Amino acid sequence: MSTIFPPTVQPDGSAHASQAAPPHPLREFWGYFSANKGALAGLVIVTLVLLVALFAPWIAPYEPHLTDSRVFLKPPFWQTGGSMAHLLGTDAIGRDILSRLIYGARLSLVIGLAVVAISVVVGTILGLTAGYFKGVYEIAIMRLMDIILTLPSLLLAIVIVAILGPGLMNAMLAVAIVVLPHYVRITRAAVISETSRDYVTAARMNGAGHLRLMFSEVLPNCAAPLIVQASLGVSTAILDAAALGFLGLGAQPPSPEWGTMLADAREFVLRAWWVVTLPGLMILITVLAFNLLGDGLRDALDPKLKR
Repeated sequence: MSTIFPPTVQPDGSAHASQAAPPHPLREFWGYFSANKGALAGLVIVTLVLLVALFAPWIAPYEPHLTDSRVFLKPPFWQTGGSMAHLLGTDAIGRDILSRLIYGARLSLVIGLAVVAISVVVGTILGLTAGYFKGVYEIAIMRLMDIILTLPSLLLAIVIVAILGPGLMNAMLAVAIVVLPHYVRITRAAVISETSRDYVTAARMNGAGHLRLMFSEVLPNCAAPLIVQASLGVSTAILDAAALGFLGLGAQPPSPEWGTMLADAREFVLRAWWVVTLPGLMILITVLAFNLLGDGLRDALDPKLKR
């Protein structure tokens, strides 16, 4: 005969089960995320870059386009000939490198976030409808995405910008088209997996229409892989936009975009290392930080990776 234990009675007369309540989903997520030290480091660096970009007018010591003919190619303050007036030195026409890097953070983040926003919205709609309706529409969408994926991403972006013309907006559109297939494929795979579950069948039996099933039932459960891909996509967008800027197809001078700064400094690489090294380091650190953040989000949001 089994024994049934009564619930524990508290001093105020209330009763509760002996088993502790499950942790809040956000607390559980933070527990998994914070266990990854690399992800925490990426989060800290991304937060710092966002703050620098947000407060650029107050942090930067000079305007990014301000030139000074008295300080051409002045080295950083720790080198002979440097000064505290220009902590990281100046470029070939006397512009302050630190100020241009700070304003470049704002520009690069705007590019990365705008590209990801466009790709996520368009890719989610295409992947959601392709995975839900299937048939000829799905085949047409996925074959188009496969064609885009077969081409090298940077080469395809160069071709698109060459057709549309050089410029920041065209470069952002080209990068968005290049990374679009990743979001379409991820959304479609998640939708196909979710539409076979019981809760979708139950909602359909209760009379839910196509729009409600897609956007209220299926889409919220596909958010986790999209969040991970979006965080990784920011780094890809920043890197591709910097490459286009370096080739003269993205942001145009005198814009303080990091790739454009590298292109302007190519001829001084041997005699003024700081004008090339510092923008390159900013690209490296920012891209690495977003990749670490994306890896941490993937580990925290994927149930199969949790122990």
